[in-house]
Order: sequence, then structure tokens, then C-alpha cells
Amino acid sequence: MIASPEVGCPYCGESARRVDGAVIYPHRADLAARSFFQCAPCDAYVGTHKGNGLPFGRLANRELRAARSRLHALFDPLWNRGGCDRAGRRRDLYERLAEVLRIPVEECHIGDFDLSRAAQAERVLRRWRP
Repeated sequence: MIASPEVGCPYCGESARRVDGAVIYPHRADLAARSFFQCAPCDAYVGTHKGNGLPFGRLANRELRAARSRLHALFDPLWNRGGCDRAGRRRDLYERLAEVLRIPVEECHIGDFDLSRAAQAERVLRRWRP
């Protein structure tokens, strides 16, 4: 078993606990076996990578999850259909977004964005819509 990393809640500062998908999505049998980190009092959670159990990004409460969902609705069609100016690959699009946001590409991932960065990215991606 892979050691569980310490994942802190950015809202209350407490440690999040590892739970399975049945806790987060009780109505989604397809996610029941997936692993998540959750801070129940803050209604904040994040999924984990299957191979190493590391979180996909930072914990997100309802507001941040909604912002990230809007971002994915704008971002995913651009790389899935090759609609960006570069080769259309996901990494290329993240690199381009990092340039416009003036942040290191290592910090440019929707799962790592806080509410402020998500709002900035949303303004950019709305201009890039195909």
C-alpha cells in the first residue's frame, strides 16, 4: 500500500482524510472504488491518481468545484478538437495558458487553481472558444 500523503484543507487548515468514492458520490456506483481526500466540514474534496494515490490538485469546496467545472467545459474542447493555435495537445494548451497568465507551466493546471486563478483562466479561455 502506498503511504498516504498529508493533505491539508485550504479552508480550515485541518487534515483531509482519505475516503472512497461512495462517500463523495453515493449515487455513482462507477466512482465507488475511486480514492478521494475529503474535509467533510468544509465540503471540500479532491480525487487521486490511480497509480500513486496523490491528489489531482488542491481540495475544492462547492464554489471552486463549480469554477473548475466551467473551466473544463471551456478548456477540454480546445485540446480534444485541436482548436488551439498550437498542435492541439492538452499540454500545449496548458503551456499557452501559462504564458498568458504569466505563471510557470508547472503551476498551470485546473486542479491546482484557486478561485482567483480560475477566474483569470476563465476570462482567457472564453476568448479562445472555437
